[in-house]
Amino acid sequence: MHRLAYDLHIHSCLSPCSDEDMTPANIVNMAKLTGLDVIAVTDHNSCKNCPAVFSFAQKNDIIAIPGMELCTMEEVHVLCLFPDLENAMAFDSYVYDRLIKILNNEKVFGKQEIYNEDDVKIGEEPYLLINATDITFDNLDKLMKEYDGVYIPAHVDKTSTSLISNLGFVPPDANFKCAEIKDAQKTGEMKMQHPYFNRCNIVFNSDAHSLWDINEAVNFIEVKERDAKSVLEALVGAAT
Repeated sequence: MHRLAYDLHIHSCLSPCSDEDMTPANIVNMAKLTGLDVIAVTDHNSCKNCPAVFSFAQKNDIIAIPGMELCTMEEVHVLCLFPDLENAMAFDSYVYDRLIKILNNEKVFGKQEIYNEDDVKIGEEPYLLINATDITFDNLDKLMKEYDGVYIPAHVDKTSTSLISNLGFVPPDANFKCAEIKDAQKTGEMKMQHPYFNRCNIVFNSDAHSLWDINEAVNFIEVKERDAKSVLEALVGAAT
């Protein structure tokens, strides 16, 4: 078994609400400095900076899990993680077709920059990525099976853009195996108020929008092998 330090919710400069210095290379270098073993860059409704992150991570012996922070039709934020770039980029195309298309005003929302494997800007996403998609939360279980992914309701303890804040409850037919809590001190409260979370593995991520917000090596996950597939398997394995 391998004990890995993780941060599975990091935004790059592709997210309009993120700092412009959150380039793929800078994120990986900061993760290395803080002692992380595994990271996931999860931009709003897009995986387009994942290839560059993956490339830099490989060079630095860090496991990079391709992902995104999906905004559902109900405006629930959900982390979607994948074992490889192929499935992630296929899901990226699927989501892009279902994103509400409103042109981004970078003076209001911020830039949405796409980088290549040399950490050079190669373009900008024209449509605002923080909009909702027409994908419903109850369709995610089926979708993730199609794309070999894992979905994790994000920051369920937040008072906005979370499963609990926007729906008010965990749907009775929910089938997710892992949930993210932003404030670890609220874990007991969330489990008491919503017993479904007692059946879940709980992860604690930074939701970093700046380099200084990326977690240090404080949260760990036990995996069978040191690769993305094993990390995803551990996330949806038996809760402890």
